[in-house]
Amino acid sequence: MSSVSDNQPCSAPTDSASLSQWLDYLLSIHPTEIEMGLTRVTEVAKRLNVLSPQSKVITVAGTNGKGTTCAMIESVLMQAGFTVGVYSSPHLLRFNERVRINQQDVSDSALIAAFNAIETARNLPDSATISLSFFEYATLAGLYLFNIEKPDVVLLEVGLGGRLDATNIIDADVSVITSIDIDHQEYLGDTRELVGREKAGVFRPECLAIIGEPDLPHTVLDYAAEINANVYRVNHDFNYHLNGDTWQYIGANCVFHKLLLPKLPLANAATAVAVIEQTWPSISPKDIMTGIARASLAGRLEQVQDSPKVLVDVAHNPHAAKYLASQLQQYKPARIIALCGMLKDKDAAAVLSELKDVIDEWYFTDLPVERGLEATALAGMLAQHEPPLKSSHFSSINQAWQSLNANITTDDVVIVFGSFYTVAGFSELL
Repeated sequence: MSSVSDNQPCSAPTDSASLSQWLDYLLSIHPTEIEMGLTRVTEVAKRLNVLSPQSKVITVAGTNGKGTTCAMIESVLMQAGFTVGVYSSPHLLRFNERVRINQQDVSDSALIAAFNAIETARNLPDSATISLSFFEYATLAGLYLFNIEKPDVVLLEVGLGGRLDATNIIDADVSVITSIDIDHQEYLGDTRELVGREKAGVFRPECLAIIGEPDLPHTVLDYAAEINANVYRVNHDFNYHLNGDTWQYIGANCVFHKLLLPKLPLANAATAVAVIEQTWPSISPKDIMTGIARASLAGRLEQVQDSPKVLVDVAHNPHAAKYLASQLQQYKPARIIALCGMLKDKDAAAVLSELKDVIDEWYFTDLPVERGLEATALAGMLAQHEPPLKSSHFSSINQAWQSLNANITTDDVVIVFGSFYTVAGFSELL
C-alpha cells in the first residue's frame, strides 16, 4: 500500500513517466491523505466533464462491508450480463486495484492517461491551480476512466463518511449504507448518530436508499425523511435467515429460498440482494444465487495457505473485530494464533478486547508507516486483560511471521489482521 511521502514536491511527471512516478508525485504535491470538502474536486470534475455519468451509479457507504457488498453486487450483475465498473479503496498491493471494469484492474497506461487529464484540468492557464488530495485524484481517475468505458453500472465505494467524501460529487441512482459504527472519529464524530448522519449524506431526494444496518441511528431516518429518499431497510422491508448450509432472502416483492452461502459476510450479501431486487427486478434468482456465491474479495477472511491454515483479514475496528471473532470460532478447538499490526488512530484496545477470548497466542508487529502503532503498545494493551494472554512483539511483519512460523503445527490456524498495511505487508512475503 502507498503511504504518504515526506519528500518535497516532485516536478510534474514527464510524458514517459511510470505509474509509480505519478503516485510519488501525487503524494508529494498534497501529502494530506484525507481532506474533507467537495468544492475543489467538484470544480475539477466539471472541467473533466465527469459529473453526469451515462452509467447507472450505485454509491456504497458504511463503516464496514462496503467492499464486500460492492463485490457481490458486481458479481451478480456480471452473471446477469451487465458490464460493471467499481471504484474502491484502499488497495492492498497495487494502486490499479482501486479501479476495475468487469473484475479486471485497469492498466497503468489508462491510469496515467487519467492523471494527465486531471493534471491539465486542475492547472488551466487563466485560473489558480486547484489542490487535490491523493484520494480525490484517485476518485477523479476512476470517474474519468468510467466516462470513457461507459459500463452499464458503476459502483462507487465511499472512502470516508459520505457527505463530504469525493465520491459524493456524483448523484447516485441508488445509495447504500452497509453498517454504522464509530471509526474515524476525528472526521465523522464520536457517536453513532453523528456517524450515521455523515453516511446518510450519500442519499438523494426521491432515490432508493438501501440500508443494511439493523440498529439504525435516528439521524439516518431523519435525513432520509427530510429529503424524501425512498428507504428500504433490513428487518423492516427485507429480511434474511440462515437455514443450515443455505440461506433465505425475503424482500418486499420476492422470496429467494435455498441460496448458497457466500464466501463473504451474510449481512452484506443480503444488502447486495436488496440492491439487485429493487433496482433490477428482472434479474433471475439463479443469477442472484450464482453471483453471490461466487463473489470474493482479497483480504476479507481470505485463506492464503493450507496446512497450517493461514487467513488474512483487513479488520481494523471493533465492529469488524467482533465479526472476525464470530468467524474464527468455527475453527475451534484448533489453536488460533494472531499476527496483528494496527494504526495509532484506531481503537486498538477495543479490537483486542473483541478477539481476546478466541485467539490463543498473539504476535504483534510494528508497521512501516508513520501512523503505525508500536507492537509494544499493542502488547501492553493485551496485558491489561485477565487471565494473561501469551504474546510477543516484533519490529517488522517479516520478523513476526518468521517467529510465528517456527512455533506452529499443521493443526493450528493463523489469522493475520489489524490493518490493510498488515495484510499487504504479509501478502508480499508469500
